[in-house]
Amino acid sequence: MGGNPVRALRVALVAVVCGLVCALVVGLPGCSSGPPAFDKPPVRVVCTTTMVADMVKGIGGDRVTVDTLMGPGIDPHRYQPIAGDRQKIEGAHLVFFNGLHLEGKMTDTFEKSRGRIRGYAVTDGIDKAQLRHAEVDGGEHDPHVWFDVMLWSKCVGTVKDALTALDPAGKDVYQKNADAYLKELEALDKEIRVELARVSPQENRVLVTSHDAFGYFGRAYGFDVKGLQGVSTASESGTRDVKELVDFLGKNKIPAVFTETSVPEAGLKTVLDACKRDHGHTVQLVGGKDALYSDALGAPGTSGETYAGMIRHNVKVIVTALSK
Repeated sequence: MGGNPVRALRVALVAVVCGLVCALVVGLPGCSSGPPAFDKPPVRVVCTTTMVADMVKGIGGDRVTVDTLMGPGIDPHRYQPIAGDRQKIEGAHLVFFNGLHLEGKMTDTFEKSRGRIRGYAVTDGIDKAQLRHAEVDGGEHDPHVWFDVMLWSKCVGTVKDALTALDPAGKDVYQKNADAYLKELEALDKEIRVELARVSPQENRVLVTSHDAFGYFGRAYGFDVKGLQGVSTASESGTRDVKELVDFLGKNKIPAVFTETSVPEAGLKTVLDACKRDHGHTVQLVGGKDALYSDALGAPGTSGETYAGMIRHNVKVIVTALSK
């Protein structure tokens, strides 16, 4: 062997150490050449929100394992990636997120991991003409599409197709599960329309919440929707926002407003105190166990632990409060 044998040994050792570091720290630029190879089930899936995770579990069934980054009660607009999130994302076979800038700062993590993940925004399956316009976090559409059940159903194809492309052997399973999930959503949509019809006349169909998350719900099911904060909770409400809502509640004698599980209720309490002081009108604050699920599902064991359960819970609370 030519050259310095000691130097050659050092070079070899450095190469081995670098290889081990790259294998262990997938987040270092240049160390990961692409997403993990898939051999056989289960497909390792990372989802950002609980709503997306519910859909993926329903379609993937036993052929997938799902890790959800944002758990029950977590506000995705304000979510700050924690240690390990990037490693989970880059270690997954597939990553599903809502898109439409719902995930806020998590978008930076997706950008930094571009080329090293198989990432899919489930809302890519929705025709942009069906989206509500909203200036939010650098985007131009309202991301809360899951509150229109039939619009949310248009995300199923994106999930099914991505799973099938990675795991062709599971094609029949994914198709069967997707069909069943779609039928469940169709039945859910019909069910809640019947329940919501109990809120009448039309002037009673006013839904006031902590932030403007229910626009798709209002458009689909015939409610006038107002939020103290905008489409994103990252935008704080100002004095003008508070005064406008106070005057609206007082002048229209709105009977109730609704808190949300993922948004503090302090802002709404301030509004109701001002409404009573300025207009002599007392408004019921619907909260506690009756708070609406907005940007996250409920914890296991609660009525909102699944997507269908979340929708049914919200409808029951809304009908009870507004049909009196």
